[in-house]
Amino acid sequence: MRQADPPNVSPPIEFATERLRLRQWRPSDCGPFADLNADPRVMAFFPSTLAPDASNAAVHRWQSQIAERGWGLWAAEVRGTNEFIGFVGLQVPVAPLPFAPCVEVGWRLAHAHWGKGYATEAARGALRVGFGQLELQEIVSFTAVTNFRSRAVMRRLGMQEAEATFEHPSVPEGSPLRMHCLYRLSREQWAAHNAS
Repeated sequence: MRQADPPNVSPPIEFATERLRLRQWRPSDCGPFADLNADPRVMAFFPSTLAPDASNAAVHRWQSQIAERGWGLWAAEVRGTNEFIGFVGLQVPVAPLPFAPCVEVGWRLAHAHWGKGYATEAARGALRVGFGQLELQEIVSFTAVTNFRSRAVMRRLGMQEAEATFEHPSVPEGSPLRMHCLYRLSREQWAAHNAS
């Protein structure tokens, strides 16, 4: 007799865009993800690069979150080659942010894959999941005020910058990265942006 599925567990959501596949994490992702997290260019707007143990712990945490609730920060790969390029997805931030509770759309891609529009493409897919399948009312994104590349992606997604900046509590005081900007997108704004 087949055992019933555990309560409150959704089947993991996976989806594809024109060029990318967003999927659950695999053990084979850990090596290239550790390389990505050790690259100072990729981690320029984080307090530090990540050691392999910390990188692997993040993979296991996100893998568990996707398994438990069906969505999260998905591993991203190029369709056709299956090359792992980083992550894109949705998460509930754990830091005590002034606008919490919230759901954030975020991304981190290997430097070799910058400038190809992958972050925007995959984040649009994540927004479709968030608003279309999960029926979220708002999704936010935030970054250091000097991270102009990510801010440009947020604008391309149709997100609106909040007037006030905030100090990110997980960034050390005195760091030039502590001051962050917030972008918001409501379900109604997303629907209007995608109808045009």
